[in-house]
Amino acid sequence: MSDITPIRIMMTGVGGQGTLTATTLLAKSVLAAGLPVTSGEIHGMAQRGGVVESTVLIGCKSPKIGAGEADILMGFEPLETLRAMPYLRKGGLVLSSTEFLPPLAVSMGKMENVKIEEVQARVAECTDRAHYLPCQSLGQEAGAVQSGNIALIGALVATGAVPMDKETIAETIKANMPAKIVDVNLKALELGFAAMSEA
Repeated sequence: MSDITPIRIMMTGVGGQGTLTATTLLAKSVLAAGLPVTSGEIHGMAQRGGVVESTVLIGCKSPKIGAGEADILMGFEPLETLRAMPYLRKGGLVLSSTEFLPPLAVSMGKMENVKIEEVQARVAECTDRAHYLPCQSLGQEAGAVQSGNIALIGALVATGAVPMDKETIAETIKANMPAKIVDVNLKALELGFAAMSEA
């Protein structure tokens, strides 16, 4: 597999969204596709509301992503997409939720949240390869708001930017998730894939 083109994926969100679950699922899907992968958590605690940043590195020698090195940025929350932009290489691919989970200071009225248009404008300064999905709404449609992270993985697969198909992701969901949430996550995968395909 030494001839595989390295792909560096940065994933970011807030605790309670399932960012680390999505990271693990994507990494296991890459392994199932027979490709070398390294994954890890860069920063943050998985407590509800805390920032979570993690990586999936396909065919890479280094286990880390530095500034300007990520080929793909997946943001499960728009403000976290904005914060993680320094990691993205010029012309890289961005997949981001359009739906905010406001930080505590915003919820308490101490500061204003940024608008999605501001996030999109900042992303556009770095790349014209960006796609935005209402991840929480897609998760709710599938049956659980947390499955919005799987919808974003479905969208990623639909772009063709990763060397695996939707069926590989689906089989990994069946093999690694508790039986009671398998169907919800399979539906979220389909919804994300369809939303990207129709975009």
